Amino acid sequence: MKFLLIICCAMSMSSVFSQKEIIDTLHTANGDMVVFANRTWAYLEDLNFDGIMNQYMYDQVDCDSNLNYVQSWDHDVCYTSNLHNDVNKLKDTIWLCLEDYESDSLDGLFHMPVEGRVTSHFGWRRGRNHNGTDIDLVTGDTVRAAWGGKIRYAKYNKSGFGNLVIIRHHNGLETFYAHLEKHLVVPDQEVKPGDPIGLGGNTGHSYGSHLHFEVRFYDIPMNAEKIIDFKKGVVRDENLLVHRGLFRPGGHSSVSSATSSANRKYYRVRSGDTLGAIASRNRTTVSRLCQLNGIRPTTILQIGRNLRIR
Repeated sequence: MKFLLIICCAMSMSSVFSQKEIIDTLHTANGDMVVFANRTWAYLEDLNFDGIMNQYMYDQVDCDSNLNYVQSWDHDVCYTSNLHNDVNKLKDTIWLCLEDYESDSLDGLFHMPVEGRVTSHFGWRRGRNHNGTDIDLVTGDTVRAAWGGKIRYAKYNKSGFGNLVIIRHHNGLETFYAHLEKHLVVPDQEVKPGDPIGLGGNTGHSYGSHLHFEVRFYDIPMNAEKIIDFKKGVVRDENLLVHRGLFRPGGHSSVSSATSSANRKYYRVRSGDTLGAIASRNRTTVSRLCQLNGIRPTTILQIGRNLRIR
């Protein structure tokens, strides 16, 4: 319903947010809304949104004073850091969960943005960096959200992307969908994996119909083929360790030597087990168990399930 209300409004949400004078507040079934002096409106939750979709990842980055990474919530620019975030400052590894099977909304599951063969890879191309993966399509093919999240940007981009959609996901990453024929979403709209976000096309600096697909971490482009198996349409590993190797061309491994199967240890859940008891018994913490398994402290443990403890 929220999507329908936004479409009926037929306006740029960024222009809504620029209005400062609030003259009324409305309580609706879809959430509280504020009405501005020019008779435009916004959901209160969107007005106060700080852009943080993954608190764990944000805390890991924010507490590292050497990074000084910036990432705001802006509907009008592609790169909210102005491309000042330096991948060479990334010394430690940051864990992200790409497949959250415990999420009731299934926002954490992956969905291929479009079915088609990869026609161009991440890396050096024609004298410049190609920061995405190009996927063949026919103009008008439906392009879908790779993961669940929130639309940050949806408009024509004059820098070469053409019609562009950017989604910030619950896993903390952002994905770009460029050269679209048409947008099917608006800023601040929430989407689930597989939701239609646009129609494929040939807009911007494009030499034929295709989807230019990017995966970015704090505005820094990653090699999507190290994360996603485009032939099978699945992620290569639900546990993504973000390290500098992911931002380089070549190879398809998304795990470092620190996560090789030889170093992993698992525990089979038994009747009466709790996360606290399992953590204590194996000299770890509930927080670490949740990180390794993509679960929450409140997750109900199923007897017989294998939990990774290292």
